[in-house]
Amino acid sequence: MPPGGPRPGPGRPPYAGPRRPGEPPVDRLGQRPARPDPNGPRRPEGRFGDLKRDPKAAFGAAMDRFNDPERDKKGLAVRIAKGAAVFALVMALIGSAAVIISYNMISVPSANEAFQAESSFVYYAGGKKEVGRFQSGDQNRDALTVEEMPDLVKDAAVAAEDRSFYENNGIDLKGIARTLFSNATTGSQGGASTITQQYVKNLYLTQERTYSRKVKEAVISLKISRQESKDKILTGYLNTVYFGRGAYGVQAAAKTYFRKSAKDLNIKEAAALTAILNNPNGFDPEKAGKDAGGTELLGRYQYVLSGMGDLKAKGKALSDYDEATLEKSKSALPKFPKPRADSRLGGQKGHALTLVKTELKSLKNDNGEPLFTEEEIDSKGLKVTTTLSSKAMKAAEDAVTDVRPKDKKAINEKHPENELHVGAATVDVKTGALKGFYGGQDYLKSQINWAASGGMAGSTMKPFTLAAALEAGYSLKDTWTGEGGLEIPGTDRVVRNSGQTDADPTGHGYGEHINGIKAMEESVNTSFVQMSTALPNGSEDVYDMAVKAGLPPDEQHTDNPPADYRSIPAYSTDFDPKNYLLTLGRQAISPINMANAFATVANGGMRNTVHLVSKVVDAKGEVVYDWNQRDGEERAMSEDAADDTSYALQETVKNGTGKTAGVINQPAAGKTGTATNANDDVSSAWFAGYTPQLSTAVMYVRGKGSGQLDGWLDSYFGAGYPAETWAEIMGTLTDDMDLEEFPEPAWMDGEAPETGHEPSLTATPDPTPTPSKDCSKKDERKGLCIPIEEPEKSDGPSDGATDGEPGNGPTPDPSESTEPDPTETACWFGDCESSSPPSDGNNGGRNDPATEEGTTQ
Repeated sequence: MPPGGPRPGPGRPPYAGPRRPGEPPVDRLGQRPARPDPNGPRRPEGRFGDLKRDPKAAFGAAMDRFNDPERDKKGLAVRIAKGAAVFALVMALIGSAAVIISYNMISVPSANEAFQAESSFVYYAGGKKEVGRFQSGDQNRDALTVEEMPDLVKDAAVAAEDRSFYENNGIDLKGIARTLFSNATTGSQGGASTITQQYVKNLYLTQERTYSRKVKEAVISLKISRQESKDKILTGYLNTVYFGRGAYGVQAAAKTYFRKSAKDLNIKEAAALTAILNNPNGFDPEKAGKDAGGTELLGRYQYVLSGMGDLKAKGKALSDYDEATLEKSKSALPKFPKPRADSRLGGQKGHALTLVKTELKSLKNDNGEPLFTEEEIDSKGLKVTTTLSSKAMKAAEDAVTDVRPKDKKAINEKHPENELHVGAATVDVKTGALKGFYGGQDYLKSQINWAASGGMAGSTMKPFTLAAALEAGYSLKDTWTGEGGLEIPGTDRVVRNSGQTDADPTGHGYGEHINGIKAMEESVNTSFVQMSTALPNGSEDVYDMAVKAGLPPDEQHTDNPPADYRSIPAYSTDFDPKNYLLTLGRQAISPINMANAFATVANGGMRNTVHLVSKVVDAKGEVVYDWNQRDGEERAMSEDAADDTSYALQETVKNGTGKTAGVINQPAAGKTGTATNANDDVSSAWFAGYTPQLSTAVMYVRGKGSGQLDGWLDSYFGAGYPAETWAEIMGTLTDDMDLEEFPEPAWMDGEAPETGHEPSLTATPDPTPTPSKDCSKKDERKGLCIPIEEPEKSDGPSDGATDGEPGNGPTPDPSESTEPDPTETACWFGDCESSSPPSDGNNGGRNDPATEEGTTQ
């Protein structure tokens, strides 16, 4: 109560007491409103009087707002936008945090420790004795200082590799975004790299293609960009980047490609070197062909020059060059001198390392991608174990050195047409492993490997003709014409045998009907041409058999070569399946591939892929490649066909043109070969043969591989220098091997596709042989000394039937040769020739008067 008593006016009603449960709340004056009469009138309708007292009535009006379709769409869009904004903000915060954490956690490693290009080592079989090594990083790197690095080269590098170099902070965000999209859609793991990123990758990181490495690269690039000047970064990049040919850095590259220092490069040379950076192996001008670097290098080179023009226009060029010079330079690449060989590659090592690198670059993973790049081979510390044997390599080199005529040189700078080249190769019969080879000359003097390049095969092709005939249904006993002058149906060509003279222009005659063994022993051209044409598909069957056996197909005549086919080299030259004289061997075959194809016959018809890389271990010690023998196996011919073909080749060594090879201490089989060029000159001489363990092919050629041997060499037949070289190689390699015999012949006799070659037409047997006075060089380890059998001369061949053993046939006609008696060097290992050289394929056979071998005008 206020002082002075109650206030004037109506009195305040007394407090009604506490509210009982169920009673309505009192008003502000403490009065309780009267409870509504349940039976009384309802609440008067007013503004909200139309609301129903039901569960929906409390929010019905609110729900009505969301029943409007337009209002629903706008609301949903607003909510999505708000959600996306929130998500983006959260991700940005997370990303920023990740960048900050990564930036602080990833430090710049020590360049002196991280950047050490390791040599890759190549070992002989067994992995202990070193063949040689590929270029290690510091052996061909000559770093320049910032002041020494030419401005012209810097401009060219920026134009070639990173045109935003002076503006970016070490990374290219747009490029990274494009790369991330490409990686997500294609599955690749490539990355857009600035010059700074490439410098960081080369100097501090590995070459692995992973996202974690790319993150490190980006972070370190940001740091380096803030810590070092652009000039220092660009100089560091040009000192570390790989230019191909084992050259790291522009100074080494300038010396390697142009034989001058980087400071002496002109604008064309600087642009060309930086253009090569885009693809060091593919853009090597020495490999690119007739257009002096290839159209791809030329296009990249012109791109660099255009970029240099842009730099000049923007005032960012460091060197002084004008637009006219740039435009004039675009017309052609600079002249590249012929590469010089590394002095560490002397002798046969350079040839061996070249073969190893070529095979390493040809290897693919399960996705068909290369297992090794040239940069990895040169500098990533690989340890490569080969199939090569140091004993086999030395045996080949020693044999060639001992046998080849001393007055004929492999290198003659004044008269290259007078160079004598020898190629030889030895392959393991059971595995296809290349055990040894001889490339022809010191690698430093010439990089042509004659064991891998080869020459015309001549009569070494005849075994594949016989194998095809056996598979077609013929037998060793079936007969073929041995007379010279065979006319080719449908042509005006005539095939001749060896021993042509003015009096006998078609060569020796061996009888009208001789069997396949006799034809192989005497290498009778007419017999094998007739045999080839009697096959269901003619020469194409010979081609197919040879390719299955291991001779690579001709790239120009093959639409679908075997997917897993690998050989050395991958293709042959002039190997036309439709050439009806293919059996006489006009095509160019390498000794390595020929040795492997003959190994297929020795291996019971099972072909192995020839190879020389058996295992590769990376710098971490992990095996990254291991030869799988099963991947290289393929049946080329039936075992019976292989055994019968092998029997004919054994008889050739025992009784025919290959007698020189019979002096080794193992059973031997083989075939001589001689081919003529387009001028009717003898252009190659071969001997290819095998024991049950090893197969070796030897080839002699002249000049560029097709020069004239007859009249230049004192002996130019396969039975001469090639067979003697073969015997020395194989004698050295097989002397300590256990004696192993060949399988017995199967004497196949199927359904012949053509009549007229039945054994009943076989000529009379050879006369009884008389033993030689000298058999001291024969194999004494067998406990046998087989006399040399020299058939007595008969008056001429007989066409009468015979019941003699297979392999017997007519003796040749008495020689009508007018050639002088053989010189002393024509007597090989005591087995002297008769008055005329042995029959041996074409034997200078004068079978190619103009353009086609095995024919006459």
